[in-house]
Amino acid sequence: MTIEIKTRSRLSPNARKSMILDHAARLISAEGVSAVNMERLGKEAGVSKALVYNYYPNVTLVLQELLTREYRHLRKLQFEAAESGKTLEQLVRRVTHVYLVYIKEHGPLIDRLAAEPSVANNGDPTKYSRDSAVEYIAKIFSENFQIDMSIALPVVDISYGLPAAAGHYITSHDISLQEIEDITVIMILASLEAVVSKHKTSLRPLRRPESS
Repeated sequence: MTIEIKTRSRLSPNARKSMILDHAARLISAEGVSAVNMERLGKEAGVSKALVYNYYPNVTLVLQELLTREYRHLRKLQFEAAESGKTLEQLVRRVTHVYLVYIKEHGPLIDRLAAEPSVANNGDPTKYSRDSAVEYIAKIFSENFQIDMSIALPVVDISYGLPAAAGHYITSHDISLQEIEDITVIMILASLEAVVSKHKTSLRPLRRPESS
């Protein structure tokens, strides 16, 4: 008779850190930020409190890294959605869709983390930051519709706030995601189309006649 002895697989440091963040996310989503402490994290993750301290010296760093991870994942999804769009409408709809789907599931977690001053002030130090996403889409807008970047950047930046407002609306109201997505896409496209139509006239700087 052969007896098989099951050995516990050893996780890599990155996998262990990710696991700790996963448990922190579940605690915050269920009970709020105040539920997170090093002892609780160790218990939930099935490791010692000392091991948690080995990866994260304090709770603030856990929360900061968790929020950064959420931002990074969300921006990555938006970049991928933007790159897959073949038309302006596809780009806007796909970026809006992935944002709203993500916020519907992760919005409460992000809101609770962002409400902590020590966490929110840490910013979003990732390659997928909001500024780089806005610049990427503004360049597409500028190159395809002959809009100066000085105009394209603020237009896209302001339009970028519409999905965020829509996300907040979804998390606090009983309404279908599809309905809010449609409304948001219509509003964004209308604002972009208005800029394109007016850029050659009322939005261009006036040329003054030279004084004699």
